[in-house]
Amino acid sequence: MREKVLPVLTVVLGILALWYLAAIPMNVREALTAAERAGAVVEGGSATERQQLPALRLVLLNPALALEGAWTQDRPRLPAPHQVAAELWSSVAGQPPGSNRSLLRHAGITLGATLAGFAIGSLAGILLAVGIVHNRAMDLSVMPWAIISQTIPIVALAPMIVVVLNSVGVQGLLPKAVISAYLSFFPVAVGMVKGLRTPDPMQIDLMRTWNASRAQIFWLLRLPASVPYLFASLKVAVAAALVGTIVGELPIQRGGLGARMLAGSYYGQTTQIWAALVMAAVLAAALVWFMGFLERRTLRAMGVPA
Repeated sequence: MREKVLPVLTVVLGILALWYLAAIPMNVREALTAAERAGAVVEGGSATERQQLPALRLVLLNPALALEGAWTQDRPRLPAPHQVAAELWSSVAGQPPGSNRSLLRHAGITLGATLAGFAIGSLAGILLAVGIVHNRAMDLSVMPWAIISQTIPIVALAPMIVVVLNSVGVQGLLPKAVISAYLSFFPVAVGMVKGLRTPDPMQIDLMRTWNASRAQIFWLLRLPASVPYLFASLKVAVAAALVGTIVGELPIQRGGLGARMLAGSYYGQTTQIWAALVMAAVLAAALVWFMGFLERRTLRAMGVPA
């Protein structure tokens, strides 16, 4: 247990230390301006002159004022970890679950669209992979287009999808699920194609000598061999589905973590943005962990040591 916890704890503490250090130069200009208004003597010239100086130089010229104000601002450029934690606590535990200010409500909206899009995308990816493996024409024609589709920036594509679906009366969860499925189907398709092609020709020939049909070869040989590849791609796909949902919430703005981030950017509430980012990271970690849990249970049921 100690061997697992200690490395993770070391990395987390290192990230927090770097985060606190980075907040000092990021917030030093606003901290010095606030200190100057309060009557403190600030080195580096006037506020206009300080804009021309590097942030690190301002910290070295005014170390006490920089440290005093960098971690306590109401609207910092980079909030300190304790400010993000306080925002998380107030928006999770300090708000009713159904309130529009509750981060749990927004996380639930994002999670619902993510799971719907992930299910659609995973099913489409598996079906596409089966077709590619068993049909040479699909392999030569569909796979290149699937690869090309992933080169289109999702930020540009998401508003188009929302507008087109809204024009035909499709609103709510489905547009976000479509965007989520668009990002999640490709990793599943690629992973399943690799997994279904894992059995070597000798194994397939052996199945044929036993008079096995193509369906039997698929269910008894190809599909079991593809399970590790499938779950590896599902872990990538579920994280991509969450990203797609958040991007899809930006033009819709009817709740969700993406809408929460956008509202924070409108009003300069950086702590709100970072709290939503942390919640999204926690949600992604939980989804990936759940995929790993299902993988271990499935492999154990198949007799493979997980």
